[in-house]
Amino acid sequence: MKRDKKKNKAEPRQAEASQPIARDRVVPLVWELAEPLCGTEGLELIHVEYQREPGGWVLRIFVGKPGGVTIDDCAEVSHQLSDLLDIKFGADFPYTLEVSSPGPDRPLSRLADFDRFAGQTAKIRTRRDRDGQKNFTGRLLGVMGDSVLQALDTETVAIPYQEITKARLVNYNGDNPC
Repeated sequence: MKRDKKKNKAEPRQAEASQPIARDRVVPLVWELAEPLCGTEGLELIHVEYQREPGGWVLRIFVGKPGGVTIDDCAEVSHQLSDLLDIKFGADFPYTLEVSSPGPDRPLSRLADFDRFAGQTAKIRTRRDRDGQKNFTGRLLGVMGDSVLQALDTETVAIPYQEITKARLVNYNGDNPC
């Protein structure tokens, strides 16, 4: 479900308008708004991303629930979250909102996700090289302290959670195996 909420450049700016929100603060603030909303709708908030794309800024929300997510679930979250974002951030927050289920390449956002999906195959990208590589694909083994354990072809690695920039399950069927 997509909703466009781009600032109308022709509108005069009002004196009391808030400053544009910093990009690095968007995701944590949207989590704060979206997580309780999803909970009341019987959904799990899986992942939030905010990125610049050719058509402008995209705020992408992934939600899930046992038995799968319907288009009506996505539409309901989209409408309510859009209203909350408009109230919280006003017109200085340009975005196109997309709400969907995660699909087979489910994002892993929280440290607990790496424990929850132990045994599944995941792709992990890190900020810095670790022994000459930033991308790791292997079976998740869970969490030890603040590190994610992953079994690769020839070794097991411990990747500090803070070093992970992106992580996704590979071909995960979840509650809807085909």
